[in-house]
Amino acid sequence: MINPGIFFGALGITLLEISEAAAITIALYSVGGNKAIYGTSLGVLIVFVLTFIIGNLISNLPILLVKIVSGALLLYFGIRLIKSARKSVLRERNGLKNEEHFEKGVFYTTFSVGVVEAFEAAIVLVALIPYDFYASLLGVIIAIIIIIIAAYILRNQIRKLKQAVVKNIVSAILLSFSLFWFTESVNLIIKNSIPSILLMDYILIPYFIIFFLISYSIAYRK
Repeated sequence: MINPGIFFGALGITLLEISEAAAITIALYSVGGNKAIYGTSLGVLIVFVLTFIIGNLISNLPILLVKIVSGALLLYFGIRLIKSARKSVLRERNGLKNEEHFEKGVFYTTFSVGVVEAFEAAIVLVALIPYDFYASLLGVIIAIIIIIIAAYILRNQIRKLKQAVVKNIVSAILLSFSLFWFTESVNLIIKNSIPSILLMDYILIPYFIIFFLISYSIAYRK
C-alpha cells in the first residue's frame, strides 16, 4: 500500500513546479508550434528520469549555472517578442497579413524552462523517494496527467487571442521568469542578499502584470 503523505507530497510539488513550465509552453505554442511542447517535455523527462534513477546525485547538478543560462535565454526571447508584437500591431494597422513564425529558439527556451522547473521539483522528490518510491512515482505521473489535460484546454483558449496580444502575454511570462531566476541566482551567489518576498513564487504575478503593461504599451503605442 502506498504512503498517502508521500503521494500527495510528490503530487503537490510536481503540480506547483511543472504548471509554471506548462504556462510558458502554452503561451509559446501559439508562436512556436509543437517545438514548444517537445522542448518542455524533453527537459522535464530528462530531469525526472535521472531523479528516479540516481536519486540524491541529481542535487549535485549546478543549478546556479542552469538558472543563469536559462534566465538569459528567457530575457533574450522576451525582448524579441516585444519587438515582434510591435511589428504585428503595425501590420494589423496597415491591413497586412501577419506571416511571422517564431519556431527558432522556442525549443531551447522551453527545454531550459522544463529543466529548471523539474529540477526544483526534484529537490523535494529526492527526499520523498527513499520513503516510498512507488508513491512518489505515482504522484508525479498523476500530476503530469492533470497538467497535460489543463494545458490542452487552455491552449485552445489562448489560440483565440490576437497574435499581438499573445506575444505580449508570452513576453511578460518570459521576462517575469527571467527576472525571478536572476534574483534567485544572485541570492545563491551572495547568501541572504535578497529580501525573502522576492524569492516567493507569487512575486511572479506582479512581475507579469508589470511586464505585460510595458510590453503592451510598447506594441500599441501610436
